[in-house]
Amino acid sequence: MLEVKDLCVNYGAVQALNGISLTVNDGEIVSLIGANGAGKTTTLRTITGLEKAASGSIVFDGHDLTKTTPSKIITLKLAHVPEGRHIFPQMTVAENLEMGAYADKTGMAKTMEDVYARFPRLSERRRQLAGTLSGGEQQMLAVGRALMAKPKMILMDEPSMGLSPLLVQEIFDIIQEVNKAGITVLLVEQNAKMALSISNRAYVLETGTISIEGDAASLLDDPRVKKAYLGQ
Repeated sequence: MLEVKDLCVNYGAVQALNGISLTVNDGEIVSLIGANGAGKTTTLRTITGLEKAASGSIVFDGHDLTKTTPSKIITLKLAHVPEGRHIFPQMTVAENLEMGAYADKTGMAKTMEDVYARFPRLSERRRQLAGTLSGGEQQMLAVGRALMAKPKMILMDEPSMGLSPLLVQEIFDIIQEVNKAGITVLLVEQNAKMALSISNRAYVLETGTISIEGDAASLLDDPRVKKAYLGQ
């Protein structure tokens, strides 16, 4: 479904990504783990057109995204839940969800009811300003907004950041439910143990280069991953 090949991204003289390649197959959860500054967020932002590649290629569902605008990419059913959520705080929960459907409003009411069914707390707060929600509720809203685009694939950037352990488990349960509903997931996450526990495959990114890749179970047992990311 997604193929990134030899991707290089520069910020001025700094090379953020140095020729990385990765694939995500239809129906998978694939994790991208690594330390702060490794290039994980840059990878997602480049896939969705928010950053420009210096070289390399990105193909999603048969479409070349390398020079495609973000507004066009969302119409291809590739959604992005950004780091920090980036909800619209002065808009209501319902208005935030409506924004998620701006590229395809067909069946929006039904899609919104599906989102409310998945996130009952959002349904209870549908007329509440999004900025007054708790951190966990804002993360649910960010995921719900992405689901409003009826995506084939969702990119999730640090969905557990800043949440309590109980809410972290809830967010990871939601990711699995979304995947079981037929949506492919590329997950960027610092909580490597949780990410690997729900993933099919994973890549380890270090200073803009993929250093380790494989099925998630084998990475959980990899001594290098244990030492660097699992605290073992």
